[in-house]
Amino acid sequence: MAGGDEPMTVCAIESAAESTSVSGPEITITADGAYAARLAGEGEDLYPERWTLDGPEPYAVQLPLAQPEERGTDVLPLSDGRVLIRRSVAGRQLFSLVYPTGPGTGELPLGGIETASLVLLPPSPDGRRAYALVPGARSTAVWLVVGGAFGPEHVAEVAGRCSGGVWLDRTGRMLALDREQGAGGPVKAVTVDLERGGETTALLQIAEGSDDRLLLADPDSGLLLIRSNAAGHDRLGWGIMGSTLPVRFPESLRLPDCAVRPFAVQPGQTLEPERCGVALWIEGAAGSRLGLWQPSGGRLRQLAAPRGWLAGTGVWDARGALRLPYVSGGRGECGLARLDAAGLFAREAAARRNGVQGVQGAQGVQGAQGVQGVPGASPAGETGPGRTGETGPGEPREARRPVPLQQAPLMGRKGLG
Repeated sequence: MAGGDEPMTVCAIESAAESTSVSGPEITITADGAYAARLAGEGEDLYPERWTLDGPEPYAVQLPLAQPEERGTDVLPLSDGRVLIRRSVAGRQLFSLVYPTGPGTGELPLGGIETASLVLLPPSPDGRRAYALVPGARSTAVWLVVGGAFGPEHVAEVAGRCSGGVWLDRTGRMLALDREQGAGGPVKAVTVDLERGGETTALLQIAEGSDDRLLLADPDSGLLLIRSNAAGHDRLGWGIMGSTLPVRFPESLRLPDCAVRPFAVQPGQTLEPERCGVALWIEGAAGSRLGLWQPSGGRLRQLAAPRGWLAGTGVWDARGALRLPYVSGGRGECGLARLDAAGLFAREAAARRNGVQGVQGAQGVQGAQGVQGVPGASPAGETGPGRTGETGPGEPREARRPVPLQQAPLMGRKGLG
């Protein structure tokens, strides 16, 4: 990285009109940020591509096989550098591991599952296993597709139709799923214990009839990013794992003309959820933009995305730098844009302590373009002790009910880091 040990800022120096994002397949990054994988290529000539991200410079290795991959094939990286491929063939889901072998590509078939529909879960925190959801008429099966002794293994059956998938610890034991309650009923996030046969407990209950989904979780701090329509429309909120405090719905995260999705949380903020940085993908008429937000700051900072960003993907490193994968050039060369997000948050916090309303980031980082918080609100975006933050008039009182996280088997956060 240029400039010594400090992460080099290469994004947020273009105007929103000049910012571009890559259309097509997204990229999936391992939980430790060491590898990534995507389906690359053009037209019908598609192949897996593995990125190595933990070296001095990122580089990509193409992993073509004898036949090109079908569009819609899933790829998922493992921490040992192999890439899982999921192919749909005649009502079956087939799995293989591919890896570079000198000038060619090696492939290890793993077997398959008899089902027409299957969804791979995000990479397991341990990096060695991979899981999938198979929906049924009255329940959803959880399958271990990599890491078992004899190919894919059925490990849990969860009542109801489930979607999503967020890991709640660093061992790959506790999984949160969004479960539909009955046909067409509300969706509530539940906790699934994979070491106890899929034992399920409630995780989110904001209002009785609301859809309450978990989007992201950070095991170090306990920070949860939530989407709920308890107010009558979808709002982004945040809560704390194992806490009886209510979910807050900051007004700064409400952008009516844009789709907003959090995709990465700053790790290492042990028991300090308010200080966690959150990266958000903001998609609107002007294209993709990067959002940076912190519960203690309360304001959303919008930045122009790096040119060629694989929108909605990125990872924080241990020093607080946000790394965003992008492709550049006609050949689609891989790269990582680095943003010193922790430094930006620190400068903003210092400005607040000194009574300054805003701070201009160094190294070309743009000023915030997002909606400011409600005047007089606390830094956490709350309107008073024990209240849900920044709810508007006419919103239902149920939105202020606490998250029943204490009902989940994650009461004490000790051991989750």
